[in-house]
Amino acid sequence: MARAALTPLGVAALALLVEAPMHPYEMYQLLMARHEDRLVKVRPGTLYHAVGRLELGGLVEATGIDRAGNRPERTTYRITGTGREALTERLQNMLAEPVNEYPSFPHAIAEAHNLPADVVLELLDDRLASLEDQLGFLLRGEESVTARGIEPKFWIDIKYQQSMLRTEIDWIRSFQNDLRSGQLPW
Repeated sequence: MARAALTPLGVAALALLVEAPMHPYEMYQLLMARHEDRLVKVRPGTLYHAVGRLELGGLVEATGIDRAGNRPERTTYRITGTGREALTERLQNMLAEPVNEYPSFPHAIAEAHNLPADVVLELLDDRLASLEDQLGFLLRGEESVTARGIEPKFWIDIKYQQSMLRTEIDWIRSFQNDLRSGQLPW
Protein backbone atom coordinates (compact mmCIF):
# COMPACT_ATOMS: atom_id res chain seq x y z
CA MET A 1 0.00 0.00 0.00
CA ALA A 2 1.37 3.37 -0.94
CA ARG A 3 1.76 5.48 2.17
CA ALA A 4 0.23 8.46 0.39
CA ALA A 5 -2.91 6.37 -0.02
CA LEU A 6 -3.33 5.93 3.73
CA THR A 7 -6.91 7.12 4.20
CA PRO A 8 -8.31 8.77 7.33
CA LEU A 9 -10.00 5.47 8.18
CA GLY A 10 -6.69 3.67 7.65
CA VAL A 11 -5.02 6.13 10.02
CA ALA A 12 -7.73 5.50 12.62
CA ALA A 13 -7.37 1.72 12.26
CA LEU A 14 -3.59 1.82 12.57
CA ALA A 15 -3.83 4.12 15.59
CA LEU A 16 -6.16 1.65 17.31
CA LEU A 17 -3.78 -1.20 16.57
CA VAL A 18 -0.97 0.75 18.22
CA GLU A 19 -3.01 0.41 21.43
CA ALA A 20 -3.54 -3.36 21.11
CA PRO A 21 -4.24 -6.09 18.57
CA MET A 22 -7.95 -6.36 17.77
CA HIS A 23 -10.43 -7.48 15.15
CA PRO A 24 -12.21 -5.01 12.86
CA TYR A 25 -15.57 -5.21 14.65
CA GLU A 26 -13.86 -4.48 17.96
CA MET A 27 -12.17 -1.53 16.24
CA TYR A 28 -15.54 -0.31 14.98
CA GLN A 29 -17.10 -0.58 18.45
CA LEU A 30 -14.22 1.34 20.00
CA LEU A 31 -14.37 4.08 17.35
CA MET A 32 -18.09 4.49 17.98
CA ALA A 33 -17.72 4.41 21.77
CA ARG A 34 -15.15 7.18 21.49
CA HIS A 35 -17.36 9.11 19.04
CA GLU A 36 -14.55 9.05 16.49
CA ASP A 37 -17.22 9.09 13.79
CA ARG A 38 -17.19 12.88 14.24
CA LEU A 39 -13.63 12.83 12.88
CA VAL A 40 -13.67 10.09 10.27
CA LYS A 41 -16.43 8.49 8.23
CA VAL A 42 -16.70 4.93 9.54
CA ARG A 43 -19.02 2.02 8.81
CA PRO A 44 -18.38 -1.63 9.66
CA GLY A 45 -18.06 -2.68 6.01
CA THR A 46 -15.68 0.11 5.07
CA LEU A 47 -13.57 -0.60 8.14
CA TYR A 48 -13.25 -4.29 7.17
CA HIS A 49 -12.19 -3.23 3.66
CA ALA A 50 -9.72 -0.68 5.04
CA VAL A 51 -8.13 -3.32 7.29
CA GLY A 52 -7.95 -5.67 4.29
CA ARG A 53 -6.10 -2.99 2.29
CA LEU A 54 -3.77 -2.38 5.22
CA GLU A 55 -3.02 -6.10 5.35
CA LEU A 56 -2.34 -6.24 1.61
CA GLY A 57 0.06 -3.33 2.04
CA GLY A 58 1.91 -5.06 4.86
CA LEU A 59 0.88 -2.44 7.40
CA VAL A 60 -1.05 -4.92 9.57
CA GLU A 61 -0.92 -8.67 9.97
CA ALA A 62 -3.33 -11.29 11.24
CA THR A 63 -2.43 -12.72 14.63
CA GLY A 64 -5.20 -15.26 14.95
CA ILE A 65 -8.77 -16.23 14.24
CA ASP A 66 -11.29 -16.62 17.04
CA ARG A 67 -14.82 -17.93 17.14
CA ALA A 68 -17.18 -17.45 20.08
CA GLY A 69 -20.31 -19.58 20.06
CA ASN A 70 -22.39 -19.18 16.93
CA ARG A 71 -20.69 -15.95 15.97
CA PRO A 72 -18.69 -15.73 12.75
CA GLU A 73 -14.94 -16.10 12.83
CA ARG A 74 -13.06 -12.94 13.70
CA THR A 75 -9.54 -12.27 12.57
CA THR A 76 -7.42 -10.29 15.01
CA TYR A 77 -4.81 -7.96 13.54
CA ARG A 78 -1.76 -6.16 14.86
CA ILE A 79 0.21 -3.28 13.40
CA THR A 80 3.54 -4.11 11.75
CA GLY A 81 6.76 -2.11 11.91
CA THR A 82 5.99 -0.87 8.40
CA GLY A 83 2.53 0.11 9.62
CA ARG A 84 3.98 2.14 12.49
CA GLU A 85 6.31 3.91 10.07
CA ALA A 86 3.44 4.64 7.66
CA LEU A 87 1.25 5.93 10.49
CA THR A 88 4.02 8.18 11.78
CA GLU A 89 4.76 9.55 8.32
CA ARG A 90 1.08 10.14 7.51
CA LEU A 91 0.38 11.87 10.83
CA GLN A 92 3.42 14.09 10.38
CA ASN A 93 2.19 15.12 6.93
CA MET A 94 -1.36 15.69 8.16
CA LEU A 95 -0.13 17.94 10.97
CA ALA A 96 2.37 19.91 8.90
CA GLU A 97 0.65 20.40 5.56
CA PRO A 98 -2.61 22.39 5.30
CA VAL A 99 -5.05 20.82 2.86
CA ASN A 100 -8.14 22.49 1.47
CA GLU A 101 -10.83 19.91 2.19
CA TYR A 102 -13.51 21.87 0.32
CA PRO A 103 -16.13 22.10 3.05
CA SER A 104 -19.60 22.99 1.82
CA PHE A 105 -20.34 25.86 4.24
CA PRO A 106 -17.86 28.37 2.76
CA HIS A 107 -19.24 27.54 -0.67
CA ALA A 108 -22.79 28.06 0.56
CA ILE A 109 -21.85 31.42 2.11
CA ALA A 110 -20.17 32.47 -1.15
CA GLU A 111 -23.42 31.81 -3.00
CA ALA A 112 -25.88 32.88 -0.27
CA HIS A 113 -26.51 36.18 -2.11
CA ASN A 114 -28.71 34.10 -4.43
CA LEU A 115 -31.27 33.72 -1.62
CA PRO A 116 -33.40 36.37 0.06
CA ALA A 117 -31.85 37.79 3.24
CA ASP A 118 -34.69 36.57 5.46
CA VAL A 119 -34.22 33.02 4.18
CA VAL A 120 -30.45 33.20 4.78
CA LEU A 121 -31.04 34.47 8.33
CA GLU A 122 -33.53 31.69 9.07
CA LEU A 123 -31.25 28.99 7.68
CA LEU A 124 -28.34 30.35 9.69
CA ASP A 125 -30.51 30.28 12.82
CA ASP A 126 -31.05 26.57 12.13
CA ARG A 127 -27.30 26.09 11.63
CA LEU A 128 -26.53 27.93 14.87
CA ALA A 129 -28.88 25.65 16.81
CA SER A 130 -27.13 22.61 15.38
CA LEU A 131 -23.66 24.02 16.06
CA GLU A 132 -24.61 24.88 19.63
CA ASP A 133 -25.87 21.30 20.11
CA GLN A 134 -22.56 19.98 18.80
CA LEU A 135 -20.63 22.31 21.09
CA GLY A 136 -22.70 21.16 24.05
CA PHE A 137 -21.99 17.54 23.16
CA LEU A 138 -18.25 18.26 23.05
CA LEU A 139 -18.36 20.16 26.35
CA ARG A 140 -20.11 17.21 28.00
CA GLY A 141 -17.52 14.91 26.43
CA GLU A 142 -14.74 17.01 27.90
CA GLU A 143 -16.35 16.83 31.33
CA SER A 144 -16.67 13.06 31.00
CA VAL A 145 -13.08 12.37 29.99
CA THR A 146 -11.79 14.81 32.61
CA ALA A 147 -13.86 13.08 35.31
CA ARG A 148 -12.44 9.71 34.24
CA GLY A 149 -8.90 11.04 34.49
CA ILE A 150 -8.08 10.48 30.82
CA GLU A 151 -4.95 12.37 29.84
CA PRO A 152 -5.68 15.48 27.73
CA LYS A 153 -3.31 14.33 24.97
CA PHE A 154 -5.85 11.62 24.12
CA TRP A 155 -8.72 14.07 23.57
CA ILE A 156 -7.05 17.22 22.31
CA ASP A 157 -9.27 16.98 19.23
CA ILE A 158 -12.24 17.84 21.45
CA LYS A 159 -10.64 21.16 22.42
CA TYR A 160 -9.80 21.86 18.76
CA GLN A 161 -13.35 21.14 17.63
CA GLN A 162 -14.78 23.29 20.42
CA SER A 163 -12.61 26.17 19.27
CA MET A 164 -13.61 25.72 15.64
CA LEU A 165 -17.31 25.57 16.56
CA ARG A 166 -17.05 28.69 18.72
CA THR A 167 -15.33 30.52 15.87
CA GLU A 168 -18.02 29.52 13.37
CA ILE A 169 -20.80 30.43 15.82
CA ASP A 170 -19.22 33.86 16.42
CA TRP A 171 -18.76 34.48 12.70
CA ILE A 172 -22.36 33.54 11.90
CA ARG A 173 -23.72 35.79 14.64
CA SER A 174 -21.60 38.69 13.40
CA PHE A 175 -22.71 38.08 9.82
CA GLN A 176 -26.36 37.93 10.90
CA ASN A 177 -25.96 41.19 12.85
CA ASP A 178 -24.48 42.91 9.79
CA LEU A 179 -27.29 41.60 7.61
CA ARG A 180 -30.06 42.52 10.06
CA SER A 181 -28.67 46.01 10.74
CA GLY A 182 -28.28 46.80 7.06
CA GLN A 183 -24.52 47.24 7.47
CA LEU A 184 -24.28 44.54 4.81
CA PRO A 185 -26.67 45.51 1.99
CA TRP A 186 -28.41 42.49 0.47
